[in-house]
Amino acid sequence: MPGFNLSLGFTIFYLTLIVLIPLSAVFLKTFTMSWEGFWSAVSSERVVASYRLTFGAALIGAFVNVIFGGIVAWVLVRYHFPGKRLIDALVDLPFALPTAVAGITLTALYSSNGWFGRFIEGVLGIKVAFTPIGVVIALTFIGLPFVVRTVQPVLEDAERELEEAAASLGASALQTFIRVVFPTILPSLMTGFALAFARATGEYGSVIFIAGNMPMVSEITPLFIITKLEQYDYAGATAIAVVMLVVSFFLLLAINLLQAWARGKGGKK
Repeated sequence: MPGFNLSLGFTIFYLTLIVLIPLSAVFLKTFTMSWEGFWSAVSSERVVASYRLTFGAALIGAFVNVIFGGIVAWVLVRYHFPGKRLIDALVDLPFALPTAVAGITLTALYSSNGWFGRFIEGVLGIKVAFTPIGVVIALTFIGLPFVVRTVQPVLEDAERELEEAAASLGASALQTFIRVVFPTILPSLMTGFALAFARATGEYGSVIFIAGNMPMVSEITPLFIITKLEQYDYAGATAIAVVMLVVSFFLLLAINLLQAWARGKGGKK
């Protein structure tokens, strides 16, 4: 790479062109509204309900992926079994699959007459499609690869000698995992959580089909933004987008601070 000054200048220019200018345009468009108009656009009961669903479902989906995505990464790294390469490739499927196709597929599977939905609704009495549960499932689906692909290389590079030393000192498998393995992968788990959460908050294509888009029940905020744009209410759309941007930024900032704290704590040990 070239010298520091040239590389830094190119980095700042590129980030300004790709990130800062578009985000600045969102804020500038919102500033054309009065405070009363802005507050009315972002605080109506229907919009607030969409915030709760969007951020709540994104958080739940990210938490689920941290648990099960971590297990998937562990299995792929620590075990050898037939079909391992196929399963490893399937992890990346949400990356490659168009979101609309994912949404239609999930709706077909979890609808009342779908393969899974028929059983869940008939036996457990739980309706999945066209409810907030369906939104959580869709956001979990699209967020899984972020956790697996973040944790997997850390597990591959982990020093197995530390685990062997813990076992030789009398530690059980559970104690070894909690005290040796988990602190090592905790920063990567938090990174995967942040990436899955950020991806889920802005997801649109895979959610609108399975959500049902019922006001106050299963209507997500990105759909609200699209609706405002279709009505040529650009200021209202950017106002809602600004709220999502600010909330997502502070949540991701908090997660990154926790991640830095976890790394610092691990480094001291």
